[in-house]
Amino acid sequence: MNTQTTPLLPPVIEAAHYRPAVSVIMPFEPKMKYKKELIRSLEMASDKIEEELENYPGELGMLVMQKLRAVIKNLDFNTFKKSIAIYVSPVFEKVLYLDIEVEENISIDGPFQLRNLVENKKQWRKYLVLLITGKESRIYSGNAQNLVKIVSDTPHAAYGYTQKVPESSHDFSGMREPGETVTDKFLQHIDNSLDIILTAYQLPLFVLAPEKILRHFKSITKHTGEVIEFIQGHFEAATLSDLKEIMGPLVNAWDRVRHKYLMNQVKIAGCKNKLATGMRDVWLEATARKGRLLVVEKNYKYVAEPGNSDEIINKATRPYNAFSYVKDAIDDVMEKVLDNGGDVEFVKEGTLNDYGQIALVQY
Repeated sequence: MNTQTTPLLPPVIEAAHYRPAVSVIMPFEPKMKYKKELIRSLEMASDKIEEELENYPGELGMLVMQKLRAVIKNLDFNTFKKSIAIYVSPVFEKVLYLDIEVEENISIDGPFQLRNLVENKKQWRKYLVLLITGKESRIYSGNAQNLVKIVSDTPHAAYGYTQKVPESSHDFSGMREPGETVTDKFLQHIDNSLDIILTAYQLPLFVLAPEKILRHFKSITKHTGEVIEFIQGHFEAATLSDLKEIMGPLVNAWDRVRHKYLMNQVKIAGCKNKLATGMRDVWLEATARKGRLLVVEKNYKYVAEPGNSDEIINKATRPYNAFSYVKDAIDDVMEKVLDNGGDVEFVKEGTLNDYGQIALVQY
C-alpha cells in the first residue's frame, strides 16, 4: 500500500480547487493473468479517465493523469491479491491491494470511500451442500450455475459402518455396538469431516437428509450454528440436476442466506471469544491485524478523534476540531481489515444493535 497524506488532508481533499479526484477499482490477479493483459486493462481505464478530464482546467487534469500513470507503472505485479483500488488527486494518492473480488468501477470527483469498494464486491452466491443417505454422505460446492462434488473420505468410511445395514434402512435403526450406535459413529465421522471442510471453504452450509437421520444429526453435530437450513427428504437417487433444482429457490433468496450466514459467523465467534464489538474494541483488534471478517451496519458512521496511541480511537464530541477529527472512522477500520487480507460485509440497520452496530470476527 502506498499512501501519502498530511494532518490537513480531510479538509484539503474536500476543497474544490484540489479536484479532479479519480477512483479506479478493478480486478487485479497477476498470478492468474498475463501481465500484458492487466496492463492493457489499466491503460484502457486511463484513456477513459483522460477523456473525462478534458472538462477540467488543463494543468490540473494533466497533473492527475501524470500521477495516475506513474501509479500504474509502479504497481506490484508480484502480489497474490485479487483486486486493486487506486485513488489520485492533485494532492493525494493511495493504492490498496485487496483479497476480495470486485467489479470494475471508475469515478471522477466522487469521494474515495471503501464503502463504495465493498459495494462493488462480486457476490458469487457460493455455498456447500451436505447430503446424507442411509448408506453414505456426499458434499458439494455450489454457486448460482454449478454444483460440484467435493472429494472426501466420508463415503468410504460410511460403507465400513453400513455394509451390514439392510438396503431398505435409512436410519440405521437397531444397529448397535457396545456403548455406541452405528448411526452415531457414521454421523460423528461426517461431522468431524465438516471441521476441515468448513475451515477450508468458509461458505453457507445446507444439510439434506431423511427425517430420522436429520433429527439424529442435529443432536450430535457441532456445526448447527453454521447450517443455514436443514432440508428433509430422501435423496439417494438425486442427480446433480435434481439437487440444483432443490437449491434453486434458496440461492435465489440469497440476501436471506447471506444475512443468516453472517450473523451465524458473528455468534460463533462470540462463543469462541474471537469477536470484538463496538467501534473502540473493533479498532483495537483491527489495528493488531486480527480481523478476518468485519460486519457493519450499512449506514453506520463514526466521527472520531485519535487517542493516545494508534490502537485507541475515541468518539468525537462537538464542536469538532477541524484539523484532527476523523469524519468517518468506519472507512479507516475497513481499510485495516482489507489490507490484512480480511473481508468486509454490510448488513441492514438494526441488525447489530446488540453488538454496537459493528462486529469483528478474528482469525
